[in-house]
Amino acid sequence: MTSEARKSIHGTWTGRWTFILAAAGSAVGLGNIWKFPYMAGEYGGGAFVLVYLACILLIGVPIMMAEILIGRRGRSSPANSMSYLAKEAKTFPQWKLLGIMGAIAGLLILSFYSVAAGWAVAYVFEGFDGTSAEFYNQKFEGFLTDEIRLIIFHSIFIFLTIFIVSRGVIKGLETWVNRLMPLLFIIVLLLCVYATQTGAFFEGVSYLFTPDFSKINAKVILAALGQAFFTLSLGMGAIMAYGAYMPAKQNIASTTLSVAFLDTLVALLAGIAIFPIVFANNLETATGPGLVFVTLPWAFVNMPLGIIFGKLFFILLSIAALSSAISLLEPGVAWIVESLKTKRYLAASGLGLIAWVLGIFSALSFDLLSGFTPIGDKNFFDSLDFLSNQILLPLGGIFIAIFVGWVMKRNNVLEELNLKDGMIIKIWFFLLRFISPLMVGLVFILAVFFGVVT
Repeated sequence: MTSEARKSIHGTWTGRWTFILAAAGSAVGLGNIWKFPYMAGEYGGGAFVLVYLACILLIGVPIMMAEILIGRRGRSSPANSMSYLAKEAKTFPQWKLLGIMGAIAGLLILSFYSVAAGWAVAYVFEGFDGTSAEFYNQKFEGFLTDEIRLIIFHSIFIFLTIFIVSRGVIKGLETWVNRLMPLLFIIVLLLCVYATQTGAFFEGVSYLFTPDFSKINAKVILAALGQAFFTLSLGMGAIMAYGAYMPAKQNIASTTLSVAFLDTLVALLAGIAIFPIVFANNLETATGPGLVFVTLPWAFVNMPLGIIFGKLFFILLSIAALSSAISLLEPGVAWIVESLKTKRYLAASGLGLIAWVLGIFSALSFDLLSGFTPIGDKNFFDSLDFLSNQILLPLGGIFIAIFVGWVMKRNNVLEELNLKDGMIIKIWFFLLRFISPLMVGLVFILAVFFGVVT
């Protein structure tokens, strides 16, 4: 049975661009605006960007196509879609566990992601009144140990996420995605325009897009590979869940390329906005995570209209985080609604409460619970990050590639893609069967067992 004959009980996106914006909203998050610029700074600018773009095409796009395909053909939550497709392929019903693992990973990520998103929300209301970079460093460190404020902003963010998801596909997800994503693009473009006035615009752009091939080594490749995979929200069920609401006649291949393009565009635009500001203020590019919360506030203080654009930047960061957060909660909510026949608002509230409680432990892990290290020497926040991002997500991506590439019947795959078995399909199958799982597996092994990628 094709996806055209099956219907999702949750509804369907009303148009092609709505799905693209929703999937892009899931993919565009803190990883693009916060993590991508500082990783580019740490790993050689243009060299990192070049490898990153190659990884998006060779690994990200094939696996994203597979996730969307599973979701649309199954027309259910990731867990139930996997169950249906496993039955269709006459294979082990345990493949359903892949969908459950994705929903769990999404919930775990939401719990600590909400805490980090709370930092961005808090900075919207913070004054830019510092007198030195050290002032902002101390300010950020002080914020991390202010448990009450961390929990307050974490709670606000979780509540907003629950509210949107509880409203359903059309009134909740679609309505808010259509509002948030255009606003996000407008703000990031305004910041890029602002960057042209810094006096170091071309220096920043050159740093970002001029590759120094001598800086390309195994560590750069692995870092770019990990960032490419994680920035597209792969392996956590979000894209699969959104695929279930995708109109049957919408082309999966072109849609996937559109989503990957928008996600990558936002990451590059964030770099274009940030690096001219860094160079204009003679700041270090390789300042790590502190680039956004320490370096940039100090830079904005010293620039014309900097306070206004500083506020805009953290509004941008908050919007990007929220668009991703709703996609993290949706797979689990859809599964509970389908399995327990309960109201959506009850499912969203229940899972949101779990994420909120786990998030409190993450918020406390920087001070009161800093001695609690569940995994190695990692605090609770970092342990959840490691468990989800470096174990559950890569495993999810590997098994998705294996399932679509090796387990599903080829004719069912072609039917859902609505493509002839030509050269493009052969290349996609080759990437999905061999390149994507092997490369993601390599990152997984090196990260987990050798600590090469952190």
